[in-house]
Amino acid sequence: MPSRERTSALPPPDFTREGAWPGAVCGVDEAGRGPLAGPVLAAAVVLDPARLPAGIKDSKLLSASRRALLLEAILDSAEVGIGRASVAEIDRLNILRASLLAMRRAVLALPRQPAHALIDGNCLPDLPCQATAVVGGDRLALSIAAASIVAKVTRDRLMMALARRYPGYGFERHMGYGTKQHFEALERLGPCPIHRVSFAPVAHARARAGALAGRPAD
Repeated sequence: MPSRERTSALPPPDFTREGAWPGAVCGVDEAGRGPLAGPVLAAAVVLDPARLPAGIKDSKLLSASRRALLLEAILDSAEVGIGRASVAEIDRLNILRASLLAMRRAVLALPRQPAHALIDGNCLPDLPCQATAVVGGDRLALSIAAASIVAKVTRDRLMMALARRYPGYGFERHMGYGTKQHFEALERLGPCPIHRVSFAPVAHARARAGALAGRPAD
């Protein structure tokens, strides 16, 4: 039976939860649930207790340059799997189910399958191993914090690449989130192929673009 852990306190992440389980334990986190554009990306990380990079914490508490340095340290010392769910899958499944799918793919992409997975949040993906959901896990469990860094940096780099393919929206700055600049670009340009049409602001922009073109939105 999957277990769930909830806490209101957010101490610095440590390795105690990983050590509570026999065998390899991975931490899993995602990046990109909130944006209006781009895929959702997840990472699974099995840290080596003898080679723990210093300074790992929730990616949201780190600067971009610090995240980049820690990514290299994590890739050099840990086992890492990355999974994603596409924009089409987000629109078809909904963002929660797509995020869980990306998490499953990240765990399956690990070099070896773990005995246990620590999942950030209160929902569990379908996995071939035991798992525990940890609310606020990126501030509690070191391996989840490491996964948050890997997922965030990897997705940011992907959005920077997509910004070159779809210029004008500012993806290289806001990574697809609903900033003022992004909303203005949607109003001006309409949605592009990496926008999530199941998200209300994108659906509204699509409808406006269709009305201006004299045709109904699909």
